[in-house]
Amino acid sequence: MSAAALAQPRRELFVCGWDELIALDASGESPVKTWSWKAEAREDLPAEYRKLFRTIDECKPVAGGRVLITASSDGVALIERPSGRVVFWAAGANAHSAEMLPGGRIAVACSVRQRGGNRVVLFDSQVPEKELASTPLYSGHGVVWDETRETLWALGGRVLAALAADLQVKAEYELPDEGGHDLWTIPGTDRLGVTTHDGVWEFDRASRVWRRHPLLGGRAHVKSVSVHPVSGETVYIEAESPNWWSERLEFLAPRRTLRLPGERLYKARWTL
Repeated sequence: MSAAALAQPRRELFVCGWDELIALDASGESPVKTWSWKAEAREDLPAEYRKLFRTIDECKPVAGGRVLITASSDGVALIERPSGRVVFWAAGANAHSAEMLPGGRIAVACSVRQRGGNRVVLFDSQVPEKELASTPLYSGHGVVWDETRETLWALGGRVLAALAADLQVKAEYELPDEGGHDLWTIPGTDRLGVTTHDGVWEFDRASRVWRRHPLLGGRAHVKSVSVHPVSGETVYIEAESPNWWSERLEFLAPRRTLRLPGERLYKARWTL
């Protein structure tokens, strides 16, 4: 391999949306599946939990080559790669995202559900199933840990909440549009990215000011956005009406489209 090739940042994605978590090589004109995981095949996952991963809606890379997943069908899991071994599992009502916190804790955003939903839940990654604490958050959809501020940012349907590591509420900021959906860090900046029903926004954590995303601001029903921490390349998934999913991965800088016919794509995250 040439020195130029070695210098290129890795262009691999975790992608989810149905019952399979997959890793894709996104370097070429056609995506190549390099790894996959399905709950139904995992004997290390208790049988009663395997049915909780029918609709995987988060696939977030974490330290140690692992991936943290949630499912709107109520599953939460921490998975080793490449073995696929499940090292943590729990139930989270309509879980939509999760984040690793200091001390091996896991925060899970739970969306609308009559029983157990509309909150952020805290777990210990060393103790499967057992809840440690929770705090109310209507239509919980996203969680991001801010190490500098020692703050867990949690996205709900109407507000962006700033929480302490024990989930105590520090502050809440009203969203500029209803239906908070995805939450991510914009590398190299002090901004968070947020998608809502009808737009894509940036939130400045220092000034607490909202502004529309300069490239995606007017796009509706964007399910996920991820910015590569090295190259700055952005990948996003926009639902293809009337469905909640898409068969396409859209990219910015450079602009391109990758198609995966037959897939129900909901979230895409760079694996770095």
